[in-house]
Amino acid sequence: MAFANEPAFVGREVCASCHQAEAALWQGSDHDKAMQEATDATVLGDFGNATLTHFGVTSTFYRKEGRFFVRTDGPDGSLQEYRIAYTFGFYPLQQYLIAFPGGRYQALSIAWDSRPAAEGGQRWFHLYPNEPVPSTDALHWTGPNQNWNFMCADCHSTNLRKNFDLTTNQYRTTWSELDVSCEACHGPGSRHVAWAQSPATASTDQTRGLLLTFADPGNGRWRLDPAIGTAQRTVPRLSTTELETCARCHSRRDEIASSYVYGHPLLDTHRPVLLDARLYHPDGQILGEVYEYGSFRQSRMFQMGVTCSDCHDPHSLKLRATGNGVCGQCHLPAKFDTEAHHHHKPESAGAQCANCHMPTRTYMAVDVRRDHSIRIPRPDLTIAIGTPNACSGCHADQSPQWAADRIAAWYGSNPRMESPHYGLVLDAGRRGLPGADRSLAALAVDATKPNIVRATALSLLPQFTAAVTPEMIKAYLSGLEDRDAVVRAAAVEALEPFTPTERLQVAGPLLTDPVRAVRIAAARILAPVPADMLTAEQKTALDNANAEFIDAQLASADRPEAHVTLGSFYADRRQPAEAEAAYRTALRLDPRFVPAMVNLADLYRVLRREGEGEQLLREALLIEPDNAAVHQALGLLLVRTQRLAEALPVLRRASELDASNGRYAYVYGVALNSTGSTAEALSVLRQAHARQPANLEILAALATISRDAGDSAGARSYAEELVRLAPNDPSARQLLDSLRQ
Repeated sequence: MAFANEPAFVGREVCASCHQAEAALWQGSDHDKAMQEATDATVLGDFGNATLTHFGVTSTFYRKEGRFFVRTDGPDGSLQEYRIAYTFGFYPLQQYLIAFPGGRYQALSIAWDSRPAAEGGQRWFHLYPNEPVPSTDALHWTGPNQNWNFMCADCHSTNLRKNFDLTTNQYRTTWSELDVSCEACHGPGSRHVAWAQSPATASTDQTRGLLLTFADPGNGRWRLDPAIGTAQRTVPRLSTTELETCARCHSRRDEIASSYVYGHPLLDTHRPVLLDARLYHPDGQILGEVYEYGSFRQSRMFQMGVTCSDCHDPHSLKLRATGNGVCGQCHLPAKFDTEAHHHHKPESAGAQCANCHMPTRTYMAVDVRRDHSIRIPRPDLTIAIGTPNACSGCHADQSPQWAADRIAAWYGSNPRMESPHYGLVLDAGRRGLPGADRSLAALAVDATKPNIVRATALSLLPQFTAAVTPEMIKAYLSGLEDRDAVVRAAAVEALEPFTPTERLQVAGPLLTDPVRAVRIAAARILAPVPADMLTAEQKTALDNANAEFIDAQLASADRPEAHVTLGSFYADRRQPAEAEAAYRTALRLDPRFVPAMVNLADLYRVLRREGEGEQLLREALLIEPDNAAVHQALGLLLVRTQRLAEALPVLRRASELDASNGRYAYVYGVALNSTGSTAEALSVLRQAHARQPANLEILAALATISRDAGDSAGARSYAEELVRLAPNDPSARQLLDSLRQ
């Protein structure tokens, strides 16, 4: 067999002809059954006229002419018949894909629980069991958030090409193999086959024709040290290729390239999310559906050099050993798998390593997944910031304080358990507490902490840049030069509050960063920089990075979010026609996409087309009547158009819908004061100050409004607090001095 020099996918049959043992392990695995044609052999659900009623909609599953069908609510809400095209997964649940016009496949929101009946399985269930999902909802199975081509396909098939045509809004999605096969991880195998078939090449080609290798170049090995009871690597791990290959799918991330490049850094094609409040608890424990990568990068295991295949067989995907055996590979059982360590009866649930160090969370109603941050239980953090802990997860009848006391009694003084946890800092940063800026800056430069945590600390700093401190400057500059691309990209994005001149000075060099995610972050942050500020060399670098940024968005051209991002980019570059076109494209893809309406209305503000903006915002309120951002935008528009009385209830509603947003409360308070409702304004601002005591804008408003109302003592008190929080802010000092006089 001969193949062209260009790498090509050859298929698992070719791979299995030499790698029979690996192929046998893969057979029947989750990867093998990731996606299959709907046949008698693959469909697990009951299609014998079974029904499920969910919030008044009764769906029926049946067979006809040897095929599988469902009658359920379609895009217009009426019951329609659909044929099942593919199965999607198989345990603990199986979903089903249905073909739609335009090359789309949609994932049905009713799934089959494939667990044994004794465990509650062998039934149909809805993925959103406790909430109605009407056909107008983006989460409805016919909507954009259940679209297989974008949401699922890339990680469930091999050599997936989405092939979306923006002009026609259609897909021509293709794949080499329907499931996750050999080359999904190892890359196209044609050169490897050619190497194997050529004796001359076999003796000289050290790469063996492979596009990437998972072997660590340091050739380190794990060696169990009986003295300390844990394994150490003989040589530190030098490569993260395996982890980053797995992370392509086992992470919550955004695509920033239209096709995956085997062997390149993950951040050349994907941008993993940080420890976002919607997805992670403040201490980094899993909250939303984030998969494993973001958690594992926090772990001490990752820091020590553990990688995926140390615990999981990469072909069968099963654990390397049963029970505590997988942990016992590196942690001496005689020391750790004992009652003296875990303080539970042997073989009990509490004696299982994973139950304490990798607690679970359930997704998709029945899918139980473990947290891969592999952490020590910290009930003290539950007491301090409300995060979960494994002890209380089992002992629900006991308080977190009880759990903390038990741990203290069992283990006594333990530096790892008593040291301040980064969760305290991230929690303070999320809540905007006084002093959080200094703690975040210190965390960002602490090389002993996980890089994803340091990057998250940087991402939280911009809210404090009204009073920039030397510590913050150090954190920004250090982050921009960090060895880790995740940290560098976060540092670039955190420059949002700074002026174009300041941004160019520090982020300009990163336009030529070796990693794509950093380059496009630099392009985005430098979009407002006027062309006349750039040297010829900088202009060339920026043009190249801009092209990469645009390509990164077009990798998700089928999603309205990508075009909103492009619209904002063009707006910052003072290209209003291109910005409007991008927002209109987003609305063509999804006429109900509210963020596009809000951004387009803001563009119309700049273009002095307030009437068109108001029309858009009122349309957005009909779609999402409880959207705080829409109320805020409309309220500000009414203020600008001299309709203050009409604006007040709209601004009030914005502040009610998102009480955590200090800006909304500030604007509402100032608007109240401007109408003479000073007492009410002060009340609104005091409540906002209690929620966000470090918000300088709210404090300044309290000081000035109190002063103008004749409350000199109150005004001085607020101004003194303002200066304590922002000692280097000359305007704060000037305000306090004027009040003292």
